[in-house]
Amino acid sequence: MSHQQSPKKELIVIAGPTAAGKTAVAIKLAQQLKTEIISADSRQFYREMSIGTAKPSAEELSQAKHHFINSHSVTENFNVGDFEKQALQLLDKLFKTHDKVIMAGGSGLFIQAVTQGFDELPVADANIRSNLNQELAEKGIDFLQNRLKDADPVYYQQVDLNNPQRLIRALEVFETTGKPFSSYRKATINKRYFDCIKIGLNLPRDILYQRINQRVDDMIDQGLLEEVRSLLPYRNLNALNTVGYSELFDYLDGKIDLNTAVELIKQNTRRFAKRQLTWFRKDKEIKWFMADEPDLIDNIIKELFY
Repeated sequence: MSHQQSPKKELIVIAGPTAAGKTAVAIKLAQQLKTEIISADSRQFYREMSIGTAKPSAEELSQAKHHFINSHSVTENFNVGDFEKQALQLLDKLFKTHDKVIMAGGSGLFIQAVTQGFDELPVADANIRSNLNQELAEKGIDFLQNRLKDADPVYYQQVDLNNPQRLIRALEVFETTGKPFSSYRKATINKRYFDCIKIGLNLPRDILYQRINQRVDDMIDQGLLEEVRSLLPYRNLNALNTVGYSELFDYLDGKIDLNTAVELIKQNTRRFAKRQLTWFRKDKEIKWFMADEPDLIDNIIKELFY
């Protein structure tokens, strides 16, 4: 057997909406392939947020080595560009000892950053940012959503519309440069030395929604409210402006009752799952599987290797 050609390195991406079962599949695959997992979930980086981000359990973490889980504090500024840089450095290291590495998560932007990268974004004017923050405080998130719809209809279709930081980022880039945020995100594709194989997991909508609702109930049982209460001092941080946390902050402020907060978490998570699916469906390289099919892992392995 000749050794001159080392096998091409492969990053196996497992994407899909929240609650589709990505963690379990990633762990089974990692065990079969004797490799490690990079989390591409923009909320599981944070040590202080565990219940509300559906982190892998201690038992799951012990079954396969995970990276980028509990790697940062909510007080640190950690954005998609930082993730791209750190994940690529980690891949360089992992590919020295593994031919295949798994990346699993539901954050499309973070997966895109590692698999293909995107342009450097311009630095925005600080005054513009503070004006936008003021508009958010005075006129609410709907006002920013409508402004983004006019300024950048393309990004409006892709962005998490409930995340004010993302809306402000896109608007400040537009106001600083006069060019839509979306135009910066597709100009150059950075070539990677590894191949990317992308697997998408989905479920019939009623089952997915049922699983989301059940997961939210489980989070409440596991003590999500206490977790959110402990994070009150940090509530103004970007990382906490997110589903599962914002609704319970409103409850703690006395704006809504607990039942309403829980129903809103379910509703906002279902909407989030819908947006995740919209994002991933645009990626023609993703090969889709139903997460509840009986021989799922065997079928994925067949797809990967034959």
